[in-house]
Amino acid sequence: MNFMSWKQGVIGGAGLVLGACASQQVPVKQYSLAGGRAEYRDYAGERANICDSEPRWLMDELSSMNGLLARFVSSTEQANTPGAAEQAQQMALLKEAAGSLGKVLDVHQSNLKALQGCGFARSGAFPELGRRGLELVEMSRARLAEGNAAKKVEAAQLKWTEEAPQREQTARQTWCAKEPEVGSTDLFYARRFADGRTEWLFCDGHRVQASSASAEPTLVSPEGLSAKDRRKVKPARYLDAARSYPAEEIDKQPTESGAPAPAQGAATSGQ
Repeated sequence: MNFMSWKQGVIGGAGLVLGACASQQVPVKQYSLAGGRAEYRDYAGERANICDSEPRWLMDELSSMNGLLARFVSSTEQANTPGAAEQAQQMALLKEAAGSLGKVLDVHQSNLKALQGCGFARSGAFPELGRRGLELVEMSRARLAEGNAAKKVEAAQLKWTEEAPQREQTARQTWCAKEPEVGSTDLFYARRFADGRTEWLFCDGHRVQASSASAEPTLVSPEGLSAKDRRKVKPARYLDAARSYPAEEIDKQPTESGAPAPAQGAATSGQ
């Protein structure tokens, strides 16, 4: 072997070694969510070719991430189902994922798409692994979108709650006499909470309330009524006034982020 051939062999061998090392140097990252943990590598971010990876190790990584995403999707099925037993817990998981899962999904999707160009992509479990992985990415993104929408609704509900006393006070000043007569059944304001609870407020301090959208309304009298004033109270008239109050005038707590502005109240009288 002449010197030139020996030199080319050394350089070529060194290139192969460096290429193998470059593939192996893609750092392993860990991500924990929904009680599970997955390992993955950002091949595109490290400018590495995923097809240079050891297929067995790559299969383990992709399977690990698919498993984590499957747990996340199944663990958030009822996050937006009012009254569900685990709604609060599942909504908390959505909020936890909102700040970090999106970037992981981008990497996993990139890896799965790059996998399709590998010679081993159509062998063994890789076809099903890739198909299921892309499906789980889309399902996880849909869950995150639901979580973001829920956060907007939560913010709108909080704003509604904080501003409700001022709306009630404004309606009272607008529609009530300075010294309301007990038993007059002048209804000045009504509000409905997201869970269906509804209150109808009267100028004389009485309140009709229903614990849910389907519950029968009941009359609640203010404390300290004298015997004379109690005789003036005709419960049926208050209940009738509440039932006849215009639905469009009820101040409704938002149940979706694009809900209309709250109603300001309107006066009705049962007299």
